[in-house]
Amino acid sequence: MAPKTVTELIARSNRLGSDPRNTNFAGGNTSAKGTDTDPVTGGPVELMWVKGSGGDLGTLTEAGLAVLRLDRLRALVDVYPGVDREDEMVAALDYTLHGRGGAAPSIDTAMHGLLDAAHVDHLHPDSGIALATAADGPELTEKVFGGRVVWVPWRRPGFQLGLDIAEIKRANPAAIGTILGGHGITAWGATSAEAQANSLEIIETAARYIAEHGREEPFGAVLPGYEPLPEARRRERAAALAPFLRGLVSTDTVQVGHFTDAAPVLEFLAATEHPRLAALGTSCPDHFLRTKVKPLVLDLPATASLAECRSRLAELHELYRADYRAYYERHATPDSPEMRGADPAIVLIPGVGMFSYGRDKQTARVASEFYLNAINVMRGAEAISRYQPIAEAEKFRIEYWALEEAKLARMPEPKALATRIALVTGAASGIGKATAQRLAAEGACVVIADLDGAKASAVAAEIGSTDIAIGIAADVTDPEQVRAAVDACVLAFGGIDLVVNNAGLSLSKSLLDTTIQDWDLQHDVMARGSFLVSQAAARALIDQRLGGDIVYISSKNSVFAGPNNIAYSAAKADQAHQVRLLAAELGEYGVKVNGINPDGVVRGSGIFAGGWGAKRAAVYGVPEADLGQFYAQRTLLKREVLPEHIANAVFALCGADFSHTTGLHVPVDAGVAAAFLR
Repeated sequence: MAPKTVTELIARSNRLGSDPRNTNFAGGNTSAKGTDTDPVTGGPVELMWVKGSGGDLGTLTEAGLAVLRLDRLRALVDVYPGVDREDEMVAALDYTLHGRGGAAPSIDTAMHGLLDAAHVDHLHPDSGIALATAADGPELTEKVFGGRVVWVPWRRPGFQLGLDIAEIKRANPAAIGTILGGHGITAWGATSAEAQANSLEIIETAARYIAEHGREEPFGAVLPGYEPLPEARRRERAAALAPFLRGLVSTDTVQVGHFTDAAPVLEFLAATEHPRLAALGTSCPDHFLRTKVKPLVLDLPATASLAECRSRLAELHELYRADYRAYYERHATPDSPEMRGADPAIVLIPGVGMFSYGRDKQTARVASEFYLNAINVMRGAEAISRYQPIAEAEKFRIEYWALEEAKLARMPEPKALATRIALVTGAASGIGKATAQRLAAEGACVVIADLDGAKASAVAAEIGSTDIAIGIAADVTDPEQVRAAVDACVLAFGGIDLVVNNAGLSLSKSLLDTTIQDWDLQHDVMARGSFLVSQAAARALIDQRLGGDIVYISSKNSVFAGPNNIAYSAAKADQAHQVRLLAAELGEYGVKVNGINPDGVVRGSGIFAGGWGAKRAAVYGVPEADLGQFYAQRTLLKREVLPEHIANAVFALCGADFSHTTGLHVPVDAGVAAAFLR
């Protein structure tokens, strides 16, 4: 059972971390000191529990805590080699762990351990960082708090900062915390409740001072032409720009995107001072590690045409890359890690909003949240003073820190479809659902599109969070709904890489019983629907310039003449030839187009459950419950075909092993000789 000290620490951490006004996602850390029983000696031992590296306060559990012996941690002061070698102290922390030590200790561990306080909070609140980045931050800290909160000049996180804050606390016994220049706040208390109260006092007092004394227009007056577009118009423009932008920012490595048109972003981009402030970049280490030193900002009004925007963005992207390369070369030393890539993580479009990018959706989304924090910080600092982030050289020391490089090296290898974005139609059941599940399991972001939007959302929720999958309603026979589905995909994840045309239905009827309505419905959903989806997706794929895959779930019936099935089989034959036609047309853009011909997929199938199974069973004279096995017995392998078998084929066609294959039809039918391709 966890000691009461740990229970209180986790509760405090969750309360503080769940409110974005207090700290950003995965930012800051909390600690508590107390006594527990040493399992070796049976006697008491003084310990410190502190949030480990990479954890998030809002969702912290006991497993996310590092546990250290206080006597050994404090003894590190005697072997500290000085600020020039302080990074060596991170490895030394391993020798202070209690038992296995829990989570890996973060760089801020010394700050918590060296402070003579039972409970310590280090946070990144917007209001606190606004003071920390104000040009006259020391004077403002004294004015706002008196001696109750003390200014600490900027210092990179590490052992020396811990020593500095410990000394400041000793010299200022009445202080409840500090403002860390360019960085954030640290507060302490004798109890967990007191530490939390002191943290909130600093955050709320700073916010109140800014609100009461700040200028009304900290970002300047509205810049004519840069006002936010109406919501529908800006979403439409964002969707039109998203694939093009993703292609630009994936020059070094393919990235996933996130879009937001949150009011603070639009307000910032509509004001006269946004170019100056954006160029200054962010300040808090947590901010610019995720957003890069500064964003790419389109310097055109919202009234500019899409063609003008694309042309200018391409120019600005080249300038950004050259500028970032120059930044790296200005500060890199012989032992610096290699440049990680010169593409921006944040792209700001006046009147439209903010695009952010990362190795996965969560990383991209969090980068967006951090830049929103940065906008709030700039607003606060400009309202009461002048925004002045830490020096560029210090930013480089953080961004290309050997410790940060080591953290990146510890990350797991990406999955086979990492960074790929898939749109699967008819994905609320059967083959479509199995395909979406397989693609997501292999690392792809997936949009579940289905005529039944509620079922699509339910499948997406089964797969995971909205950082992995979303569900949307889409009728593939309607061009507007198809366009909206592709727009939803590029706005949710930044672009599109993989399309699975799976939506379908079947009416088992003879030639004489097939009505014109039957014929039209079959062809509208499968032939017309696949055409519309492929056409809308191809526009984005071509604009994105990253290649891609389109996979048609056709049928054995596209090449096999079965009984009482004319409308369905003819529509499937249409799909099969679309594969060949599109493979020939889209190859020059690096887009592969392939098809899969399943047969006898009964279990889990939405088509069979909708009455098709009963009709096919009647045609063949078998009970509907035995239809799957009936189909299996007529195959060469005598195996029943399941939805996951088709999903496996989709994954194979879109994977690296089939990178040079297009125009292919793969039978997944357990062997139907009459359907062999000739």
